Amino acid sequence: MSFLSPLAFIGLLLAVPILLLYMLRLRRQEQVISSTFLWRQVIQDQEANTPWQRLRRNLLLILQLIILALLILALARPFSLVPAVSAARVAIILDASASMTASDGPDGRTRFEAGQEAALSLLDALSPDSEVSVLHAAATPSILAPFSTNHAAAYDAVRAARPSAGETDWSAALTLASAGALGDGGFTMVIISDGGVADGLDLSIIPGDIRHIPVGTVSDNVALSALATRTLPDSTPQLFAQMTNTGVSDAEVVLTLRADDDPLPLVSERYSIPAGASLPITSNAALPDGVRVLSASITPTVNSLSRDVLSLDNTAYTLVAEPTDRTILLVTEDNLFLEQVLATLPGVRAFKAPPGRPLPAQRFDLTIFDRAAPVDGVLPQGAVLFIAPAESVAGVFSLGDETGAVGRLVAAVGDPRLTFVDLSAVSVLKYRPLVGTDWADVLVSSDGAPLVVAGERGGRRVGVFAFALNDSDLPLQIAFPVLMANLMDWFIPSGILAEQTVRVGQTQAIRPRLDAETVRVTAPDGSVRELAIAGGSVLYPDTTQPGIYRVEVVAGGEVVQAEAFVVNLFSPSESDITPRPINNQGGTVSTNLTDEPGQYEYWPLLALLALGVLVAEWYLYHRRQQARVVPFSPQKQRARG
Repeated sequence: MSFLSPLAFIGLLLAVPILLLYMLRLRRQEQVISSTFLWRQVIQDQEANTPWQRLRRNLLLILQLIILALLILALARPFSLVPAVSAARVAIILDASASMTASDGPDGRTRFEAGQEAALSLLDALSPDSEVSVLHAAATPSILAPFSTNHAAAYDAVRAARPSAGETDWSAALTLASAGALGDGGFTMVIISDGGVADGLDLSIIPGDIRHIPVGTVSDNVALSALATRTLPDSTPQLFAQMTNTGVSDAEVVLTLRADDDPLPLVSERYSIPAGASLPITSNAALPDGVRVLSASITPTVNSLSRDVLSLDNTAYTLVAEPTDRTILLVTEDNLFLEQVLATLPGVRAFKAPPGRPLPAQRFDLTIFDRAAPVDGVLPQGAVLFIAPAESVAGVFSLGDETGAVGRLVAAVGDPRLTFVDLSAVSVLKYRPLVGTDWADVLVSSDGAPLVVAGERGGRRVGVFAFALNDSDLPLQIAFPVLMANLMDWFIPSGILAEQTVRVGQTQAIRPRLDAETVRVTAPDGSVRELAIAGGSVLYPDTTQPGIYRVEVVAGGEVVQAEAFVVNLFSPSESDITPRPINNQGGTVSTNLTDEPGQYEYWPLLALLALGVLVAEWYLYHRRQQARVVPFSPQKQRARG
């Protein structure tokens, strides 16, 4: 600690007159009496004494000396050097990902709490003229305090911040923070994180300086990194789990499995996980009838060599799905490609019928017309897929003249029905243009002409291929089974939910029935959110809590559909809590925050303490004065005489 005004210590000489005042003999309080005859000896003694007396212990004297010392210290302006950033604008990014809840700090403090303290120290060292902004880096980054010289608002924003339970979208967070560089003057971005930031991102495009305040010390963590069940027809459910140890020592844990809300465990077994390795587990243990939700948790044993400082990834959930079959009717003369791909799809039963005949009375979930068309143009119930239709279907599509001018295939970007589908190597020999398909989404096109479309028409889902499979090499490409699997999931969804298990922060797609009015989602903490239906589907983004979410579809004021899905962390990057530097184009972002040493002054605290001691001294003095003042009473005087 150093002092900006050391000459102020000369003021300690004021303690001398304070001591002298207490050494002077106290002046007696005057009192009216009837006669001085009895007081003459007292007056003689007083005149014989010196005006000085021996210094005695006095609480008021001690308090006054303490006040003087605190005020002199405040005037001397003590300070300590702290890391400082000298820039016109400073953006503080506070990492709020799940790994920041690891409790490897002193006294069990989390990394996020350590990051908050680092941010507050940085704010203390900033120049009063510096504009500062505070950002909360989570799955959806947000600005807690916009750029301003109001550092008090930034203080409050940092103190009120809380960590999340998922990953951080660093690309969005860095883009949001770098917007502050648009102003004039210097710009510095300070990232407070335990590492793993911007892996694969080019930080060189961000203007200004980038600094890193690292937090976290250890890598000891045991995570439940996978949990799933599979139920096949005529078989018992099969459970798969995986535990991962990111520490440097072997970990001893107990895996506990529970069913629904039953507090008693179904299974509780002990496992040893090697350091830096994963342990997969497969179990065929019989489950009680009617079990819908399974929860698994891991607990380190007392004698485990590895610690577990992150608890968010110690619990996971999975749903036990009932085996269901989806029925498909294939209307075709013969198409070996389609028959084989349908046979490989799980949970699908396919039936074949010749074209040109009335369809069976049985209702099928999906009817595929391969180079065929429905009799009398009447569409069957359920979803319908046309592949190289033989004729136009009124109200659905019309066919143009056959053309062989087929260019490069272009797939719709971002459409989930084309997930993992690569059509760059697919060639089409000929097709018949589709007309009147404005109701559908164009999935694949060539030179602007739609080749594959899909959408909802007449209360059912309809898809059309404008070309025959044997007029292309699509069935010979790996894209074909992937495309058909994606389309089957869209045509015949197993439920109203796109996924039964999602990760924290991942958006869940909900596909209610066509007459649905609203969708109601209940989160694990009991909070309920109602979502309006637009375009036949609903996106639910608030998967911020691990646990079980319950979805209800309301139509006519009643719940007509109800399902549940689970949210787990399952993030290798978050479970691996090893502190890491921030890499930028092969280099490491500097952790040195000191442009010019910052000075944190303590005089406000000292002045506040001096004021508190002064109030205590004033109160004690008045209490003593009240105790000394005794009103004169003639009756008491006569009684004493």
